[in-house]
Amino acid sequence: MSQIVDVVEDPGREQSLRTIGHISYALHAIVAVGAVVPAFQPGVLLLIAAFILDLVKRPDADGTWQATHFRWRIRSVVWAAGLYIVTLPLWLLFYIPGWIAWGIISIWFLYRVVRGWLNLNDRRAMPE
Repeated sequence: MSQIVDVVEDPGREQSLRTIGHISYALHAIVAVGAVVPAFQPGVLLLIAAFILDLVKRPDADGTWQATHFRWRIRSVVWAAGLYIVTLPLWLLFYIPGWIAWGIISIWFLYRVVRGWLNLNDRRAMPE
């Protein structure tokens, strides 16, 4: 059974998780901005690094409000990846609709990153 740890009881853990969250959101933001700004492509490797960081450190956040942020970031990446894959045929068959679809997905992903990062900064949980 996991024990819920209040941030007041363990401020070191809270700060460590917040630092990981800031690093992850920063990596996500670089990729998200790169997806919506032409000629700025930092690469998907940063996103993979952030995704792995979130998967590895997620258990450390169990029982805290920050667990919602790990879930938020992981779901954002999984959904974005799925949507990019589903709309890939639009790029292969019709260039403009593919570009529009990927632009919308990228803006949605950027929104998720900004919303999450602002909530993390304000020490607020993300919605379930």
